[in-house]
Order: sequence, then structure tokens, then C-alpha cells
Amino acid sequence: MKKARRALLGRSLKPVRIACINYAEEMMSDRMMARLTAALQKCYDEHFLPVWGYPVDLDVTRKPKPTDWQLVYFDDVTNKNFGARHELTHRGQPISKIFLKTLGEDDPVSLAASHELFEMVLDPMANLWADKNRNTQYAYEVCDAVEEDSFLVNGFPMSNFVYPSWFEPFKHPRGTKFDHKGTLKEPFSMTEGGYVIKRVNGRKVIKQFGSPEKRRRFAKEDRRGHRSEFRDPQGEHHPGRRAAGKRG
Repeated sequence: MKKARRALLGRSLKPVRIACINYAEEMMSDRMMARLTAALQKCYDEHFLPVWGYPVDLDVTRKPKPTDWQLVYFDDVTNKNFGARHELTHRGQPISKIFLKTLGEDDPVSLAASHELFEMVLDPMANLWADKNRNTQYAYEVCDAVEEDSFLVNGFPMSNFVYPSWFEPFKHPRGTKFDHKGTLKEPFSMTEGGYVIKRVNGRKVIKQFGSPEKRRRFAKEDRRGHRSEFRDPQGEHHPGRRAAGKRG
């Protein structure tokens, strides 16, 4: 947990400008993009910011500034604007990508976008880990453990997310919330539709699932470009088998 805390406490509290770029010309209109971005900003300001404390300004644009972080929407990985690197822009700034053609009926774009937004803000480089004990660390991902849970903002389903207490291995007072919807009851737990990424003995990276059904669904997903894949130093992801990511 110490590594994550140092990184978070050292971040400037000046709002981060995040350029929201729509290259999903087949799947999302500019009007829909504007409505979605407004809902994401409201969700962030009213639900995520009071818990985690890092303000952001979402701006719909096709011309990001050099210092902008980016939240980019594509139809799929074949788009001409798609970059080979998924964790950084060509200027070295954090980026998250959402591929609309990979999203199923039960996985609306707002759910994927809020998931990516929340996790990018808390761990921009996808390289922070929280210590559960001397031998086990959990990836600093705030949506994975509850990723199939949602709540509505302006009619858009938004991803549930865990609270700081979720990353703290000690006992907490009765009534402590570990996620926004109040579903989880202890640190490092997950819902039946969630999963977690663990690092064991400082080296081996494994994924643990909330249920056998979640494991099966996960195995069928397009995962190339997901944040989770960049945490595996042994390259467990297989770009040749999976075309593009849904959620991080």
C-alpha cells in the first residue's frame, strides 16, 4: 500500500484536463459523445471526486493539448488513429481507449468509459500495487472487483468502484464502506461479477474471479489493450488471439 499512497499523495490537486476524443464514427454520434461526456463529468464530480479527491476536467475535442490526458473512443482496433501503445500518448501522457464494437448489450459504453476514467485517474501508469501481506499484492484497480455493478447518472449506467478502505488490509469499524454501492464487506473482496489481479511473491501475476461464470465470460472477451494486460511482466496477454479491449 505504501507505494500507492506515496504516488497518490504526491499528485497535484489542480484539475487534470482529459481530452475526450471520438473516433468511433460508426458507433457514436457527436451528440451522443457530448451527452456521455457531460454525464461522465457529473458522475465524477458528484460520486468519485468526494471519495478520491482528484479533480478532472473532461473536454470533447479533436485537438488535445500536449499536456492533456486522453479518453479515446474507437469503433475497433482497425481505426487509422489507433496507436500501438495503450498506456501513454505519443507525448508521454496517460491514455485510455474504448472500443465500441467489442461492447455487448450488457456492457454499455458509459460503463466502460467510467471504468476506464476512474482507473486511469487513480493509477495513470497501471503500475501501482497494494500490499495485503508480505507475499501478496493487489493491483491498484478501482473498478475490476465490482466491474459488473453500476448506478445511473443522467440515465447512463456508470461503473461501481471501490473505496480507499478496500486497499487497507487491517480491520475496519462496523459500517465501513468498501465500495460505492456498499456491496462489499471487507478489503480485497469482490462481487460475483468482478475479478482481481494479484502479484504473489513479488513476481507471479494471477487473476482471481468472483465466480466460475465470470471466469468463463472473461475468457471470451477481447482483451488486447486492457490495463490489466500491462501488469503482467510475463506477457500473459495474447495480441494474436484478442483484438481489442472492453474495460481496463
